[in-house]
Amino acid sequence: MQALKTEVQQEIDKNAKMAQVMVDKVFSFAELGFHEKETAKYITGILEKNGFKIEHGISGVPTAWWASWGSGKPVIAIGSDVDCIPRASQKPGVAYHDPIVEGAPGHGEGHNAGVPLNVMAALAVKNIMKREKLSGTLILWPGVAEELVATKAYYTRDGYFNEVDMCIFTHVSSNMNVSYGQASGTGLISVEYTFEGESAHSAGSPWRGRSAADAVELMNIGWNYAREHMHPLGRSHSIINYGGDQPNVVPSKASIWYYFREITYPKIMATYERGNEIAEAAAMMTRTKMSKRILGTAWPRHFNKVMAETMYENIKTVGLPQWSEADQTLAKAVQREVNSQRDTSGLKVKLDTIGLPVKNPVSGGSDDIGDISWKVPTITLRFPSNIPGLQGHHWSNAIAMATPIAHKGVVAGAKVEAMTILDFLLKPELVNQSWDYYKNVQTANQTYEPMISESDKPATYLNADIMEEYAPKLKPFYYNEKKYDSYLEQLGIEYPTLRVDKNTSEGM
Repeated sequence: MQALKTEVQQEIDKNAKMAQVMVDKVFSFAELGFHEKETAKYITGILEKNGFKIEHGISGVPTAWWASWGSGKPVIAIGSDVDCIPRASQKPGVAYHDPIVEGAPGHGEGHNAGVPLNVMAALAVKNIMKREKLSGTLILWPGVAEELVATKAYYTRDGYFNEVDMCIFTHVSSNMNVSYGQASGTGLISVEYTFEGESAHSAGSPWRGRSAADAVELMNIGWNYAREHMHPLGRSHSIINYGGDQPNVVPSKASIWYYFREITYPKIMATYERGNEIAEAAAMMTRTKMSKRILGTAWPRHFNKVMAETMYENIKTVGLPQWSEADQTLAKAVQREVNSQRDTSGLKVKLDTIGLPVKNPVSGGSDDIGDISWKVPTITLRFPSNIPGLQGHHWSNAIAMATPIAHKGVVAGAKVEAMTILDFLLKPELVNQSWDYYKNVQTANQTYEPMISESDKPATYLNADIMEEYAPKLKPFYYNEKKYDSYLEQLGIEYPTLRVDKNTSEGM
């Protein structure tokens, strides 16, 4: 076992250049959820060349895929997200806001790094499995449109995880860690309410109109009053995504989009039902017709104890990357730039401890890996490719994601993941113990029920207009690895580039 673990680490180190190219390439595509076309084409091309069988368009999502190699048990699914953030375009290695394309999407969450990490780990393990004739099946898959929490529940509903023994998920972070039990944060249901009324001339005959926009406003007012009385662990936010065409026409159609978040499935559904009641009331007050559509769901996350403890031993072996002076200089400059209140000390140099079950629930974000975590034993490896103390979903979170910081973090994370996969391939008892925890602890008092029905379909039309506008503008900036050693070189960026103090003409 130890010899094989040493071998995969050496193999990953040897292929570090491949990691850098993949990370930079996906960063340069900057594709929003449901439109990760170049990313899907690029990654599946690499996997196909390495013998993986690809099923494209899973669950009716054009950019989703299911890549498999090997045969027999255990079946280990390895996933990560691939989409980016609206208006987060940012030049890597530049410690202040400097978009590649003004207004364009960018990887302000760091989702360009996880799938490259998984590819690195899977290929290193695959070589050993092939040589040693080890039983097992490796599955790679992407979290499409995670920022909309819009696909993983469909993967589980449609049976893709029915024969899977366990899932290892990866997500960018500023340290290397793994946790088990109930995670902090929330689950959610994402719902669009649409109201339909009757148009009329706003000045000439307004009495003949029934305004759908009025219904949206009344619902929003009603929900905001209800939100005042939500438990602090709940969260809800919305955007009016369609409010009519022009002021002199009474809007016959309008829509508002909500995220309803809570820390348990029953509380999520209770919040959703309250939202439905207020929507129906708004429709009654305006004599409009209300319809609703679920755009995404995410169960609260629960991670597997046996898998987490197994992975954490490998985390301790690998440790954190060795950060250069340039890496730390960039990190501290970015922390100053965004006035970070949480961390101003640069990149982490000490490992986190293993994450324990949350005793006092903490509200926060959601991730639809929660649905998969309730389907099969699951863990999330958080790997150190970003800067601590940033606000998230922001251009500043893109700064590190095509720099040596991201490259080193991916290599370290790939080693941990590959070593953990070997543990489960070579010790079948660990797979059995993982399922014992899943059955007798995690699901002892809670059964997974999808929040989507059999008739619900992924909202693949979302983000289409944004990508139609920005994909042509981003294309000239796609990374050309055959011509440039790195994306920093292609963009002509000196690493790191700092804000110049006008008083001293020096970087600060």
